[in-house]
Amino acid sequence: MELAYYSDFAVRLVNSEEPLRGTDALTSVEAVRQLCGASTQTAARAVDADVARLRAVRVRLRGVFEAADEGDEVRAVDLLNQLMLEFPVSPQISGHDFLNEDTGRPDWHMHLADHAAHTAASYSASACMGLAVQLTTLGADRLGICEAMPCRNAYVDTSTNRSRRYCSDRCATRANVAAYRARKRLENERSARSGRTQEAAHVAHDAAPTTDR
Repeated sequence: MELAYYSDFAVRLVNSEEPLRGTDALTSVEAVRQLCGASTQTAARAVDADVARLRAVRVRLRGVFEAADEGDEVRAVDLLNQLMLEFPVSPQISGHDFLNEDTGRPDWHMHLADHAAHTAASYSASACMGLAVQLTTLGADRLGICEAMPCRNAYVDTSTNRSRRYCSDRCATRANVAAYRARKRLENERSARSGRTQEAAHVAHDAAPTTDR
């Protein structure tokens, strides 16, 4: 499993809350288990206290995305470094369960071993490590906040041309439709104003006194 994969842990945690919509999906131990992956060992260890723990980390991770989105790379890195110091990882080489189809030998890969004290720490360590890999590989400017209001979800831009501005196709479509409607309203308003101006000019012309020669 590539370490960059774990960046999705950070995205999922941050997006479990949508502040501008007033929604929060992280409200119970069951929600923690779903966040971790219901069938994982990390999920099985979850307790009620992990809800508050993960909520606290969520606020700090959103700060990383927001700093990067605002172009403050140094602050984004500092915030992420603080989290990684608090939630260190234990990388190990794994592969005994995955044999290469061509060679029949283990398909060795990096895996983050779970030696954390509790579920929230385990999840946070993986999320921060994955985000750090993406940031150092792709650049801090690849961490973004969706421009579609009131969404403001976090995302990692893995596009080849660094063009991503929204967290999903749905938000991109909604934003494009809203922009199109706004342009049409502006065009209609300008047309209406032009029509009223022309009408007023005609009225003024008709009302003007004529001079016989």
